[in-house]
Amino acid sequence: MPDLATLTTLTYTAEGPIAILTLNRPEVLHALNATMFDELEQAFTTLASDPATRAVILTGSGDRAFAAGADIRALAETDAASGLAASQRGQQVFALIASHLEAAGKPVIAAINGVALGGGCELALACTLRIASDKARLGLPETKLGLIPGYGGTQRLPRLIGPSAALRLMLTAQIVDASEALRLGLVDEVAPHAELLPRALALAQTIASLAPLAIAGVLEAVARGHDEPLETALSTEAHIFGRLCATADKTEGLTAFLTKRPPTWQNR
Repeated sequence: MPDLATLTTLTYTAEGPIAILTLNRPEVLHALNATMFDELEQAFTTLASDPATRAVILTGSGDRAFAAGADIRALAETDAASGLAASQRGQQVFALIASHLEAAGKPVIAAINGVALGGGCELALACTLRIASDKARLGLPETKLGLIPGYGGTQRLPRLIGPSAALRLMLTAQIVDASEALRLGLVDEVAPHAELLPRALALAQTIASLAPLAIAGVLEAVARGHDEPLETALSTEAHIFGRLCATADKTEGLTAFLTKRPPTWQNR
């Protein structure tokens, strides 16, 4: 198992190939502070290089919060320079989900077990997929504080739900419940609160049961093609498809299908 025993603001457990990272500052509803950013960076980097980890679930301890946002007391002391640095640090750490974990073929599922506001919502937006408890509430209400979302929210939310819907949420500081988040496309699924983690685990285990190189290929194709013109993106897809056709796992997958047996993936 990866050595993440020194974490103080997160806990790490594993269910087979599924890593579970749990935000653990319940006294402040898992507000994101400098230590938590450092430990998220450590955890994301470690799990990306762990060959046994196939997917990651990110959630909050207890049943009140995924993450309530940034540390307000720390934000109150910022000026232009330190505010810029704080925003860049949050963006850097959240980007590790794509640059390290997804690049290694390991999707991250946010299991949103309570409020996910401000920076907490931005952390969920940075994840590959999002499942919300029916008790969850989400939003980017930074304009109430005289700020804008600074950890990627102004960019990821419009890409996820469209510019108009994203602007409405941010310009009104609206906080939505789980059903409205699902309608908007902010989350992919809503589960009864008691079933949230089992549902996230089931989804992660399904992904982990499939060909590792193919999962990595899907993540790569979507990430690279997102900002490319369609013609270029289709070429990207074709090259990834061709690359996979030369792998042992492609041979194994097709052979297993034709002989009606479960495949044994070799990740090569």
